Amino acid sequence: MYQLERNFSIDVDPIILWDFIATPRNLDQITPPELEFKILSHVPEVMYDGLQIEYEIKVPLFGRKCWITEISEIVPGDSFIDTQLEGPYRYWRHFHQLLPSGINGSLMIDRIDYELPFGLLGAATHQLVVRHQLASIFDYRENTLRKIFAGD
Repeated sequence: MYQLERNFSIDVDPIILWDFIATPRNLDQITPPELEFKILSHVPEVMYDGLQIEYEIKVPLFGRKCWITEISEIVPGDSFIDTQLEGPYRYWRHFHQLLPSGINGSLMIDRIDYELPFGLLGAATHQLVVRHQLASIFDYRENTLRKIFAGD
């Protein structure tokens, strides 16, 4: 089992940031274009406990893959979890949290627990590709959110 944790502060009110991340269709805006992310299912304006989202994503070495996640444990304005029901990982649980930081700022916390399939081959793939790719995805998300909210 692996874990990635990313924390960063951003100068945007937590309520405004929550409204953005609680809107499922905004996920494509903060996903790197090279992943060719595409939401396949209908998504509501605001997420809710039990919401399942189906999308496709390009996975290095494996091509396009279907990924289905379920949103759960929503604490409005604070946190939620997305768990992979079907996808490229053996296990994926992503905890998202927003905390107030400074004056009208937010601390965004992402903690992902994940496991790859394929035993030793999966472990080697993690070392060579996956851990770097995940770090890159979350770097992209941070930079994109900073650009989106730079005008606020």
